[in-house]
Amino acid sequence: MKMLGGFAFCLLLLLSCLTEVVKSRSLNLNTCTVNVHTQELRTYYTAIRTDLIAEDSEIGVKLLDNSMIKKVQEGQTCCFMRLLLRFYIERVFSNYASAEPQHQRCTSALANAFVSIRRDIHQCHCHCDENTQRVVDSIHTEFIKLDIKKAALKAVGELDTLLDWMETVNQANTQA
Repeated sequence: MKMLGGFAFCLLLLLSCLTEVVKSRSLNLNTCTVNVHTQELRTYYTAIRTDLIAEDSEIGVKLLDNSMIKKVQEGQTCCFMRLLLRFYIERVFSNYASAEPQHQRCTSALANAFVSIRRDIHQCHCHCDENTQRVVDSIHTEFIKLDIKKAALKAVGELDTLLDWMETVNQANTQA
């Protein structure tokens, strides 16, 4: 009976990943506007978040920090987003692996969404200043201090910080 209950729970998680209504939202990144399905990203992340946090053994390390993100100067959101997407696509998702099939599906969906957003941002001409590059370099520095698998797990587990930032940027641009 317990096995059946566990299977039903996994099936519900999988269905939540695959059946969420996709809401497109334009994300304004200075001179660049891209479509981001924030609700879809949240759904995929929420489906795996609890397990990611439970598996994270590097409690004292933070890769993405709100105070660090606040250092991104006005006019640099496009650049910052482009550099973070590159980091996640090339370093994080390529090194993250889960034994759970529903986690694999949700992580794959997140990675594919990031690739799509990155492709759209490449159409823009984001110019990066030195300070923005330093902020992203500090993320890379913390990442490479850890074992690659632990670092990737931590970075995926901290996606809520990036998702929150994307929503904050969009709200700020909508109100302006």
